[in-house]
Amino acid sequence: MLRDVENHSLPRAAAFFDLDKTVIAKSSTLTFSKSFYQGGLINRRAALRTAYAQFVFLAGGLDHDQMERMREYLSTLCRGWNVQQVREIVAETLHELIDPIIYDEAASLIEEHHTAGRDVVIVSTSGAEVVEPIGELLGADRVVATRMIVGDDGCFTGEVEYYAYGPTKAEAVRELAASEGYDLDRCYAYSDSATDLPMLQAVGHPHAVNPDRALRREAFARGWPILEFRHPVRLKKRLPAFSVPSRPALVAAAAIGAAAATAGLVWYTSRRRGTA
Repeated sequence: MLRDVENHSLPRAAAFFDLDKTVIAKSSTLTFSKSFYQGGLINRRAALRTAYAQFVFLAGGLDHDQMERMREYLSTLCRGWNVQQVREIVAETLHELIDPIIYDEAASLIEEHHTAGRDVVIVSTSGAEVVEPIGELLGADRVVATRMIVGDDGCFTGEVEYYAYGPTKAEAVRELAASEGYDLDRCYAYSDSATDLPMLQAVGHPHAVNPDRALRREAFARGWPILEFRHPVRLKKRLPAFSVPSRPALVAAAAIGAAAATAGLVWYTSRRRGTA
């Protein structure tokens, strides 16, 4: 339980949350495989392999090298995809897939930070067009997420404009602190992965949530709190005050996360094929 309400005569503060396995119980980049299969973006074999990929992610997450390979696949996989088609596929299933896997404990923390007068910021490697509507459902004040470039023809160029990962997350946190007047010593951060150590080190109150082995070791060594989130809950039941965005709003905010999701899927598929 957070102890105090912010004194508004002091500098502002914020709570920065990673998304996957911190706020939601699964990988947002692998959850949409069935929708992609039904929409014709991936084949049946790839969709079936995603179940294994999700298991691997839940068991141990992705290390730095794996995340870099995912980014490489992202740059080639999405080239030429029609953005409108991707938006529609994600928009039709986003609420159905994400709403049931919000951690109750994370929702409570978000409420507590808002009650204490702190902004809530989601900082995720997943794509902006998936993370932004999730942030809206959660009542987040801001979102930092991966962005891809869309050409004049309405299709992905295959280039990543901004990759929200590792040190770039910490840079985004510091930039927000400068622009919004946050005192980083009074800010909080939450993540499950050792790849987010730069972000956690950037604030005065870092927390490890469902940490991977590397982050758990670091948290023990540094005396950081370790939180275990275990109870997913439907967000509209847990937080009735937050309304569900309209379908047009979801359609307008879905494309890049879908691309990132399938990039992760293809990376896992190729990796398994190469080691088989």
